[in-house]
Amino acid sequence: MDDVSYLDAEAVFAALSPAEAVSALRETLAGGFDPSDDIPRTVTDISAGNMIFMPSEFGQWVGVKLVGVSTGNAERGLPRILGQYLMYEASTLRLRTVIDGAALTTLRTPAVSVAAVLPALSRFPDPVKVVIFGAGPQGIGHADTIRAELDVAEAVFVVRSPDRVGDEARDRGRVLAAGSEEANEALRDADIVVAATTARTPLFDADLVRPGAVVLACGSHDPHARELPAELFARSEVVVEDLDTALREAGDVVLAITDGALDADTIVTMKQVSTGEVTLDADRTLIFKGSGMSWEDLAVAAKLVETVDRGDR
Repeated sequence: MDDVSYLDAEAVFAALSPAEAVSALRETLAGGFDPSDDIPRTVTDISAGNMIFMPSEFGQWVGVKLVGVSTGNAERGLPRILGQYLMYEASTLRLRTVIDGAALTTLRTPAVSVAAVLPALSRFPDPVKVVIFGAGPQGIGHADTIRAELDVAEAVFVVRSPDRVGDEARDRGRVLAAGSEEANEALRDADIVVAATTARTPLFDADLVRPGAVVLACGSHDPHARELPAELFARSEVVVEDLDTALREAGDVVLAITDGALDADTIVTMKQVSTGEVTLDADRTLIFKGSGMSWEDLAVAAKLVETVDRGDR
């Protein structure tokens, strides 16, 4: 194991910027990879929560993320999600690098959201107003990744308990209480809305989101949980990572279809948007629903390892 390197969280964030993570994902799609060919994740329930196994392969790499999710960790002062990412040479299956899985996920998830809709963000010629539901690592990561690609006029974090929000979020924007008139007013004015929570029911009313806004939802891969109201889907263009994956795991999409607010035949994929195969209507609200796929971790991890190997950072 002496030739196996380890990249901790500090090394991950030092080696790859949010914008570079976005580019890594778009380059993977432009290079011909089709997310529909990805290997489905496996989720196993255990006493403390569940374990998730996420393998993928393309190019010279095979990677697998091993993730443990424990809802009781918050009471222990530990992150809800813990994990490691293992990088192997594809030709030999020799283990090359172990990467902090939580850090990799924190970097790649907002990068996926932004990469999925990046061509459509040209609809905003002026600095954007961003409202983010959730002030955890993913909420903060989305704030940083959006700011890496666009000029941001204001960022607002909307949470259930503002007094529990730390400086990391407060340094990036205002913090407002969910359901307050101030939060609703910010939502009405928002160009970009991010849902990055563990909610299982809609976070807001559909009529609070203006036409032409971009909505990014990434909080769940549970087909029975939703962050967005079905009514919002009825008037929006909808983008997903992969259609089959979304119909299996993306509760916002699954439940909107069940409610009759969305037709699966109208959904487009991030590859179609990223490669220019589909052009989105700037006058319509745009929803991206992500549930996380194995190829995304590998795309970002490969760029990360290659950057470190070159000694660029």
